[in-house]
Amino acid sequence: MIVEVKLSLRGEKDLEMSHCVNEYASVEQFVAVKTPDAWLEAAGKHIDILLIDHAHCEKKAASTAMNLLFRYVDRAELLRKLSQLAREELLHFEQVLDLMDERQVTYQHLEPSRYAKGLRTHVRTYEPDKLIDTLIIGAFIEARSCERFAALAESGLVDDGLAKYYRFLLKSESRHFVDYLALAETYTDPAELDTFQERIQFFRDVEAQLIVEPDAQFRFHSGPPIEDSGFNK
Repeated sequence: MIVEVKLSLRGEKDLEMSHCVNEYASVEQFVAVKTPDAWLEAAGKHIDILLIDHAHCEKKAASTAMNLLFRYVDRAELLRKLSQLAREELLHFEQVLDLMDERQVTYQHLEPSRYAKGLRTHVRTYEPDKLIDTLIIGAFIEARSCERFAALAESGLVDDGLAKYYRFLLKSESRHFVDYLALAETYTDPAELDTFQERIQFFRDVEAQLIVEPDAQFRFHSGPPIEDSGFNK
């Protein structure tokens, strides 16, 4: 499934996509690998953990955006984009809590997956490269979330209500992916665009490895289950 995305700046007229954003104008083109079928099958067996971790992911996404708002107070484009994104992620958090209530699933603490940490380990420590890497990672997390929502919605492994909600999320998640990627390019020196492309490819490879490597824990961004072990909370 190809999810087409369009770049527009809040409060301004629509702009043409830059060459980089246009190159990665669909989620499936941006991520290197599709979600493994084994992960989808596990998701169908662990709907409770799927929902709980999805709620955690929405809350963490809002927190990440808010942290960037406080850290980079001089970045006007970032302030506008991520303020809207944080509000949307918190709304999604509330919506997932409602879905959990409907299915009698109790929200609880879960140990996070290795996914986000595995990406952030590689963030450069000096500015503006630290910000650029953080924004690229944000784009990958949003893109992968979008890809998984689409895969789950079409899998037949979740109930009709969840499938409908996951389809509903595709528009906002794909926009968040583009927003993060566009901000990363905005803060890249035009003379450094080749390096920017290299960083995207670097994180694409890292992200793909995290998605295909087997996991002992089931999480929204985990890999497929370790053979014969199932998943643990």
